[in-house]
Amino acid sequence: MDSRVSELFGGCCRPGGGPAVGGTLKARGPAAAAAAGGQRERRRTEGTEGLKLVNPSQYRFEHLVTQMKWRLQEGRGEAVYQIGVEDNGLLVGLAEEEMRASLKTLHRMAEKVGADITVLREREVDYDSDMPRKITEVLVRKVPDNQQFLDLRVAVLGNVDSGKSTLLGVLTQGELDNGRGRARLNLFRHLHEIQSGRTSSISFEILGFNSKGEVVNYSDSRTAEEICESSSKMITFIDLAGHHKYLHTTIFGLTSYCPDCALLLVSANTGIAGTTREHLGLALALKVPFFIVVSKIDLCAKTTVERTVRQLERVLKQPGCHKVPMLVTSEDDAVTAAQQFAQSPNVTPIFTLSSVSGESLDLLKVFLNILPPLTNSKEQEELMQQLTEFQVDEIYTVPEVGTVVGGTLSSGICREGDQLVVGPTDDGCFLELRVCSIQRNRSACRVLRAGQAATLALGDFDRALLRKGMVMVSPEMNPTICSVFEAEIVLLFHATTFRRGFQVTVHVGNVRQTAVVEKIHAKDKLRTGEKAVVRFRFLKHPEYLKVGAKLLFREGVTKGIGHVTDVQAITAGEAQANMGF
Repeated sequence: MDSRVSELFGGCCRPGGGPAVGGTLKARGPAAAAAAGGQRERRRTEGTEGLKLVNPSQYRFEHLVTQMKWRLQEGRGEAVYQIGVEDNGLLVGLAEEEMRASLKTLHRMAEKVGADITVLREREVDYDSDMPRKITEVLVRKVPDNQQFLDLRVAVLGNVDSGKSTLLGVLTQGELDNGRGRARLNLFRHLHEIQSGRTSSISFEILGFNSKGEVVNYSDSRTAEEICESSSKMITFIDLAGHHKYLHTTIFGLTSYCPDCALLLVSANTGIAGTTREHLGLALALKVPFFIVVSKIDLCAKTTVERTVRQLERVLKQPGCHKVPMLVTSEDDAVTAAQQFAQSPNVTPIFTLSSVSGESLDLLKVFLNILPPLTNSKEQEELMQQLTEFQVDEIYTVPEVGTVVGGTLSSGICREGDQLVVGPTDDGCFLELRVCSIQRNRSACRVLRAGQAATLALGDFDRALLRKGMVMVSPEMNPTICSVFEAEIVLLFHATTFRRGFQVTVHVGNVRQTAVVEKIHAKDKLRTGEKAVVRFRFLKHPEYLKVGAKLLFREGVTKGIGHVTDVQAITAGEAQANMGF
């Protein structure tokens, strides 16, 4: 980057969630600013050359616009500019007039590319100057031309009665809870959930942010369609069950719906209890980045909240987690937390809030607004070049529409009218079908891209032929199926010894089925903490698996993780012959 550009536009922090270009996150936070103080002794050599950018030449302006387009593309629609920070992270700052002119230039650049800008925060710096100098951080957001809105999926984990559904109700409905669970009533899907107050199924809730960073939710009697139309960024919350007897549902939600990150909710008055450790372990095992929200602080004394936070910090710093906890207490912390969380998987922000009083709720909203997509554009483009593969997670029958399936597009592109094949059926076959229409977040969508979740209408296709765990793929893929596969596993816990003949429930993506251990290579048995290559056989029907897929298995207290290393492909005829196994 040109030295003259570096003074005013010295760091785009986060193109694509990566490290800052020019500036670094060392320039953020009061402690970090103090740490950077030693750098200030270096005298600036550019003089006032940066002032030329106040009225940039046409050539310079076009160069800056091109640079912004690239950064927005890398950040999948978002980029943060640090104005007044040099490429090497030196906190120079700008005088008020220079800053005003620089922001005006940034506005012109954003208008040129069709983006909106929002000032995140300003800070005065102590540089060798008689005049006060400032650093300003600006969020630039533009919905990509091929998308309706930016999308981020957040799985919500936590122990039963920690307040998961209540928090989502407050965020998405725009009204605080009354302390007796009123906010969560609209989220429940079944009568027994309303009666018990406990989630037993997976539900989805949406929270939107417009281009200015303002919240768009169901308040003011908005419909889901209106929220989608008014939002430039959409957070889809995947509300998972907290009770231990619904653990299989929670695991299915984490493995199948491919969340970008997870929100782990901990009640301030109970601390780490029940399934909290188990959910934390699941997120770590599946390598899902997570942040923590301590809820119900209105019910506790300040000392109780502090004790719960200290307990969390101790657990996060343990060798098994190896995380860096970051307590968020101000809006400035929330901005820093969002940027550091995207850059380093080890950083774990911790929020303390109340769904009844609304205390610190705005800090979580600021964090979610700034939080970027955690996958880069290059990865998504590579997936889009592959053949279509859609995972079937939910199956519905909608009046006047017919059979509808919900799930995630793992690879490729899916359009209205596409001819796909779905399977494997119980006898190992794949059946032809046609995609009649597509909906994302309850609004119509003509094209679905890799990594996006949606529902597909299949017209009069017989629902009885479908089940969860199937895939819809392009006919050119010539998909293979298997009843027997091998995986390299680590046994996380088992009370005695894990040996041949043991039956476990295997989770691989959207596949969930009982399998029996046929062979443990090079060993007779396994104990807790040991690693081995194991051959499994599905008991019911063949499944579609891919080498390298993450695997998680469980049976009672027995748990293990690993990845698929080999798939023994079979034909439909062989699958039918094996059904008598």
